[in-house]
Amino acid sequence: MALAGRGIAVVGGGVGGVAAALALARRGAAVTLWERAAELGEVGAGLQIGPNGVAVLEALGVTERLRERASLPEAIELRDHVGGRLVARVPLGATARARYGRPYWHLHRADLLAGLVDAAMAAGVSVRLGHEVTGPDDPLLAGAEVVIGADGVRSRLRAATGTGGAVRFTGHVAWRGIVPADRVPGELARPASRVWMAPGRHLVSYPLRGGRLVNFIAIEERTAWAEEGWSLPGDPDEVRRAFADFGGDAGALLGVVSECFLWGLFDHPALTTWRAGRLALLGDACHPMLPFLAQGATMALEDAWVLAETLDRAPDPAAGLAEYERLRRARVTRVQRASARNAGVYHLSGVGRRPVHAGLRAISTVAPGLLLGRFDWLYGSDVTRTG
Repeated sequence: MALAGRGIAVVGGGVGGVAAALALARRGAAVTLWERAAELGEVGAGLQIGPNGVAVLEALGVTERLRERASLPEAIELRDHVGGRLVARVPLGATARARYGRPYWHLHRADLLAGLVDAAMAAGVSVRLGHEVTGPDDPLLAGAEVVIGADGVRSRLRAATGTGGAVRFTGHVAWRGIVPADRVPGELARPASRVWMAPGRHLVSYPLRGGRLVNFIAIEERTAWAEEGWSLPGDPDEVRRAFADFGGDAGALLGVVSECFLWGLFDHPALTTWRAGRLALLGDACHPMLPFLAQGATMALEDAWVLAETLDRAPDPAAGLAEYERLRRARVTRVQRASARNAGVYHLSGVGRRPVHAGLRAISTVAPGLLLGRFDWLYGSDVTRTG
């Protein structure tokens, strides 16, 4: 199914949807992107894009624009929550580039989306804003040979696959926000990703836009659930109460938060299939990711590339969509499981916490490359070469 001239509709104007539209248009498809919002934009938030995600951005031709906005972290630092004592350090920076051939980036979500949108429109993607698509048979999609459902965790198109089930609250809620770097200790503007670990909670921070902003995500285990979504207003005082025993730089960061967003983390049953007729799902619409491995946006980028590649070389749409799902399912399932395991390490409590931290500290001191090497299967994968 050579894509030149083929009509394809992409539903959803987030990172995955726009990346898919761009990848398809670059192969000659006539792509229409449908978004229910009145404009393409994102509520302020940071993203971590591993070398596997940078590989896709490079293949899409957007890295030159994004590079000037990206921060390059030197390391991931695991710290104790009370005094900020370093538990372990996972080297990134030059080490990650040498190991994987590409850097590890921190990006403002709005910067990433703007770069993708500009490239997609330059490639001929037709963007239709303010239109809510209700399903794959919506009259808006008439004439499209293929429909891509990239409409997020609350996907309206997911129901058409006839699979899935009731979602389950994981017992975790998350707050996120951004603060000006000049309001927090200067150490927090240094290019690194910091994870302060505590029983049942952890806090992540990293700088954005050359150290002018500091992004944070605070995750707590609790029984009271919050609605699933990315832009629900949160209460800064509630975050401070939940993390009141976090000291040092972590406490100083939370002390200056004036605005934040809250969402609940839910477990979505695996779909039996991601496809139905001419429809295929992508990103959070078919495999929502918990945030403990910072791979949600990157998995959507990988999906976008593989989907366009398989459709372009398949004999017909059905074969291309089937091959896309076959190539992606095992990988995203592995990432989902690895993410869930990370939560267990960050939130350790009781007698097991001290020896695990001691073990991480010893490995970090004696053989720091081992900690990064645990993720070679993730960061070292390049879907633009392997499909």
